[in-house]
Amino acid sequence: MTEQTVNTAMQRHWNEVAGPRWVARAGAQEARNIEVAHILLEAAAARPGERVLDVGCGTGATAAPFARAVAPGGTVTGVDISGPMLDQARKNIAAAGLGNVSLILADAQVHCFPANSVDLLISRFGVMFFADPVAAFTNLQAALCDGGRLCMAVWSTIENNTHWKVPFEIAVRHLGPPAPTSLTEPGPMAFRDPGYFGDILEQAGFADIDIQPRRFDVIGGSAAEEAENAAQFGPAWRLMEEKQAPETTRRAIIAEVAAAYAARETPDGLRLPGTILLARARRAG
Repeated sequence: MTEQTVNTAMQRHWNEVAGPRWVARAGAQEARNIEVAHILLEAAAARPGERVLDVGCGTGATAAPFARAVAPGGTVTGVDISGPMLDQARKNIAAAGLGNVSLILADAQVHCFPANSVDLLISRFGVMFFADPVAAFTNLQAALCDGGRLCMAVWSTIENNTHWKVPFEIAVRHLGPPAPTSLTEPGPMAFRDPGYFGDILEQAGFADIDIQPRRFDVIGGSAAEEAENAAQFGPAWRLMEEKQAPETTRRAIIAEVAAAYAARETPDGLRLPGTILLARARRAG
């Protein structure tokens, strides 16, 4: 890494495992979350001339529309801990012809962002992996100008997200439950409790904190494709890794998930009801 990191486990995961997998499936991954991108863009209400910091920007799927929203005169800075995802982001930004986006390979928990240099902090599923979330959001808050805004989407619970609930329950039937872990362990659902997330933001110096659930649909190409995705990302994948499931068991789980998803296919593709938590706040004066 070119920047100090305290999130070493996540650095390895997103550079060696999840990042390369995401890049290999980037088109499908971004298509399945397109409704969340629209929700975030509308809720953030970015204005021309504003300076945006996109935390956990990944392959640039949120940076690009925000870059268009703040033009002319505005800029977007994307920061991510994953080299492979930023490499893809650079290609995507160049292909889109966007000259007002810059990308930083860094750990946002400790990177020294210029003080008072940001009008709007955004993230779509990029902030749930910090080793010390209070320290991370305190660091990000320092980059905001007085009255600067935060608008971020994080995942709600497994129970509220069909694309996780169905494969996880099937995997548990095959493999048994996972080992107990902390409810706030870094990972996709670390902020599923609005009270916990709100307390972190308050400790970090944010005010006017509002965290609300928002429903949307995960959009998959087909039941089979989405079942394969569940075997590479999310709670079912983590359980299969923990239990060191043999390939025959993995394939059985994938087949069962595909059959369960098939009932939800529509003429426009697979739609799986999901829920995010949409967090909005501002830097306290």
